Amino acid sequence: MRVPLEWLSEHVDLTVVDDPHQLAADLAGIGLEEEDFFGPEVSGPLVVGRVLALEPEEHSNGKTINWCQVDVGEDEPRGIVCGAHNFSAGDLVVAALPGAVLPGDFRIAARTTYGHVSDGMICSLRELGLGEDHDGIIVLTALGLTGEPGDDAAALLGLDRTTLDVNVTPDRGYQLSIRGIAREYAMLKGQAFRDPANRPVADPTADGFPVDLADDAPIHGVPGCSRFTALIVRDIDPGARTPFWMQRRLLEAGMRPISLAVDVTNYVMLELGQPLHAYDLDLLGRRIVVRRARSGEKLTTLDDVTRTLDPEDLLITDESDGDSRIIGLAGVMGGAALEVSATTRNILLEAAHFDEVSIARTARRHRLPSEASRRFERGVDPALGPVAAQRAAELLVELGGGTLDPATTVAGEAPAARTIALPLDLAARKVGVDYSPAEVTGLLEAIGAHVEVSGDTAQVTVPTWRSDLTDPIDLVEEIARAGGYDRIPSVLPQAPGGRGLTAAQRARRRLSNLLAGLGYTEVLTYPFTSDKRSDELLLPADDARRRAVRLANPMADDQPLMRTHLLATLVDAIARNTGRGFKDVAVFEAGMVTLPERAPEPGLRFEPGYHPSADELAAIRDSVPPQPFHYAGVIAGRAELPGTWGAGRAAEAADVIDTVRRMVAACGLGAEVRAARRAPFHPGRCAEFVLADGTVLGHAGELHPKVLENLGLPKRSVAFEIDLDALLGQEDSRDWAGVLSTYPVSRQDVALVVAADTPAAEVARALRDGAGAELETLEVFDVYTGDQVPEGRKSLAFRMTFRAADRTLTADEASALREAATAVAAQRFGAEVRS
Repeated sequence: MRVPLEWLSEHVDLTVVDDPHQLAADLAGIGLEEEDFFGPEVSGPLVVGRVLALEPEEHSNGKTINWCQVDVGEDEPRGIVCGAHNFSAGDLVVAALPGAVLPGDFRIAARTTYGHVSDGMICSLRELGLGEDHDGIIVLTALGLTGEPGDDAAALLGLDRTTLDVNVTPDRGYQLSIRGIAREYAMLKGQAFRDPANRPVADPTADGFPVDLADDAPIHGVPGCSRFTALIVRDIDPGARTPFWMQRRLLEAGMRPISLAVDVTNYVMLELGQPLHAYDLDLLGRRIVVRRARSGEKLTTLDDVTRTLDPEDLLITDESDGDSRIIGLAGVMGGAALEVSATTRNILLEAAHFDEVSIARTARRHRLPSEASRRFERGVDPALGPVAAQRAAELLVELGGGTLDPATTVAGEAPAARTIALPLDLAARKVGVDYSPAEVTGLLEAIGAHVEVSGDTAQVTVPTWRSDLTDPIDLVEEIARAGGYDRIPSVLPQAPGGRGLTAAQRARRRLSNLLAGLGYTEVLTYPFTSDKRSDELLLPADDARRRAVRLANPMADDQPLMRTHLLATLVDAIARNTGRGFKDVAVFEAGMVTLPERAPEPGLRFEPGYHPSADELAAIRDSVPPQPFHYAGVIAGRAELPGTWGAGRAAEAADVIDTVRRMVAACGLGAEVRAARRAPFHPGRCAEFVLADGTVLGHAGELHPKVLENLGLPKRSVAFEIDLDALLGQEDSRDWAGVLSTYPVSRQDVALVVAADTPAAEVARALRDGAGAELETLEVFDVYTGDQVPEGRKSLAFRMTFRAADRTLTADEASALREAATAVAAQRFGAEVRS
């Protein structure tokens, strides 16, 4: 919300603060955080000038310029070249003299142009940042302004003023107005507040314009429109222009002046917080009806977009001779059919109160945010409609020469004020500040509440503009805010003994640190994906990972699904980095995936205020699909970078397989590794990790070439993904006899020739089974295929480390253990010892 401080000063005394930045800090202390400052953008001499004479001159380029003599309050007039023609001798203009700096760092200096030395510039609105009009220069009398040559034009035009942009939280819609901000400042400084809504309004009459509130399908039981005020202003001068002071305030508040009728409705909305809409009365039917849309109906809104309406949309329609016509999307945007134009003389003003939920859903459904919907979806004062309509009508009469009809329509009623019983000591108990009963009463009255104290309890009638105050604890928050957050003591809670990180939290930290140490960089990706991504990853049609939760209101239409595996989104990080010139990338992500096991249970929606039973809560929890925690990583390019130490090495499947081995080992567990076929991995270069209870932990390997082509990723990229929850669900199977052997080890190497498609892990298992308990470690240190090995076979070289617990093994004993191990491998796989 942009707050012009000059406008704000009409309702509160800002002179108590010298520095606008201090004012911003004060407002931040009550929840209105500063977003930006818009201060003076013009510096240097900008003065009022009177045109004494102007001589038109035609030049060879076909352009006619005016050589002007301008009185700027000095001894001699200044000669200035001007290309505009909308002024004449005697007019008051705005002159920027040499040394002035205009918006956009446009510096003014005397310079030779068209054969004259132009000693300054006569300015247009756009050149001063006051609007888009660049066709002619500013004539002050046309703006309703006057002055003497040499007067400060910056002050006259308001170019020396400051605007503060504050962040309004969604629960405080009343702050989206000068009225709301002024009330907050008055509360902060203990000042009297001059309420712009404190004005008399006309009572409704029987002959007012007919309005029917016909919402037959209210959302969550609340009518879409609870109150509708309509006033008529006739015989407005179509040529009447918005006065400069109003245009200036609209611009400072971030809105573009359009026409008198539109500018007045916007001005009142900014001033009071009540959105209004103006209809061309001569084009309007005989009756206004507020109703829900019917299936298939369409509306062309003021932005010239034809929209297909939803049955939940609340509409403003008019009826005449039995025909119904849609004239507006309630609380969001009006229809183009009844737009106020340059010929409109008679206007009907609408000031209605609409349901927050209904307007919010409509604005999001049609992707049509507006200043009106922004306020309605946060809550507008339901008692404000008649006041806002009266204020706008009076401005149209004053500025447009119109006549206000005595007939007044107020359909519906404002809801009764809410009263909350508040124990007087509740704030002190919750906040930790010793608020006295008198202080509690004073602070609540400062926010606009009416308080009656009876014993130890206060009956607090909350103001109509505070729909967010529904419970005693809400009043406690207001007391703490109005009383000053700086008074609340800062006390560090004492951590109870015996608590700390859970086993899962420790495991996540341990594994993330491990991956970072291995050279991976942690990234976070959005958990949204699509069926197209499953196609790009070559997932089979019956793959369980294609069964995903579909979002009812996705952030992006092309990503409506919750991911079922991390690689679905992690590959985007690789594509983005490699697309920006990074050739070697290794990233990992730790996060949850969503695995729907069944369709959600129907009927799990409840009316506001209803508390579900224990069975209903259990059903809600059961409907939430499992969300296991996964780890995934991708390496593209080189696993080892080149340098003085060597030529580097491209990443291969063994790198990510080793990464998963290390992760499993870091959790004190083991996993069997075996060959597998699983998208999106290369069918011949994919490893599957199986835990002791048969659970598949995850997969690692080289990504399929077609997948890499589909995603635009580097060739031979490798990846892994594991289910951490499955890993942590394993029992620690490690056992230890309690004695460390002090005897030396005996190492034996053996190379076995097996079929080329035999997994090394299976051969290693056979060696372990044959070697017995004395085999301490077993590692593969070479895989060879070539001339010395028959075609279709490969050589696997293993290093076997033996150690006995009670003696030193002799060479013959170690050799015997090795031969026993190779015998089992020969029996299972036809392995032959390679000499």
